[in-house]
Amino acid sequence: MTSDKKGILLESGTGEVEVLEFIVNGAHYAINVIKVKEILEIDYITKVPNSSPAIAGLTLVRGDVVTLIDMNQVLEKRNSDLKKVKTILCEFNQMKVAFCVDSIVGIHRIGWDDIKKPDNINESSLVIGNIILGDKIIMLLDFEKIVMDINPGSGISEKKMENIDNRDRSNIKMILADDSPLIRRVLNNTLTKAGFKDLRFFDDGQQALNYLNALVEKKGESFIEDVQLLITDIEMPQMDGHTLTRKIKEDKILKKLPVIIFSSLITDDLKHKGEAVGADAQMSKPDVGELVFLIDKIIAEKNINK
Repeated sequence: MTSDKKGILLESGTGEVEVLEFIVNGAHYAINVIKVKEILEIDYITKVPNSSPAIAGLTLVRGDVVTLIDMNQVLEKRNSDLKKVKTILCEFNQMKVAFCVDSIVGIHRIGWDDIKKPDNINESSLVIGNIILGDKIIMLLDFEKIVMDINPGSGISEKKMENIDNRDRSNIKMILADDSPLIRRVLNNTLTKAGFKDLRFFDDGQQALNYLNALVEKKGESFIEDVQLLITDIEMPQMDGHTLTRKIKEDKILKKLPVIIFSSLITDDLKHKGEAVGADAQMSKPDVGELVFLIDKIIAEKNINK
């Protein structure tokens, strides 16, 4: 391991991330440690009839029934040897799920700006970033998309907007930062249906911050005329959402901009990280419908669109 327990990243908005490296069929992959509850060796699996080939089965973890996802099937279209398997137990999108892998390598602390965006990222890609470590490339995977591909109802979708109060919200100008093309598309479609018209999207926090700094340089305190709210994901290459939020809230002009952190990583155990960097609100994916109500609430409270 390249990181020990006393070095575990507890601070927020430092621009660093800890990733857990693991191996599937000889290739090296990574997951953000913040999503990992624990590493388990599973020897009891109940098969699920008529399920996706990627679902290895179910197991019990301290009384909880947890779905096992076979990463060999997801990445290589072949089945793992499930007699005694290493699993990464995770929590995101308000659920627990375990991923079966071949082996665990260890934990690395790196800067978000050291995670390089894939050249040809698209909605079908499972790789959200490449980490160069020595002479090897470690691929940071989109675990939310893996779960959504298996069970579309588990993630963010336009169907979750069915009960939204659709009305004219075109006076609200928002910027949104999320590295997932799928999430950006769904957010654009659903927020437009809710009546928002002025939406500007960025695929990492650095791009969003550059845009805001350019606005401030041009308009000073009046930048708020061009943007009334920022919605940001947490996990993004180049600059994560916690660092983006901290930089905004530490800036003497930008600090008046309301920030909503909208991420699968918002849990009771992790909310303190967003609070520490000054986020005005936090909401867990996939509650897109509730996001609209939260936007309305914050805009009304701040009274900045009058």
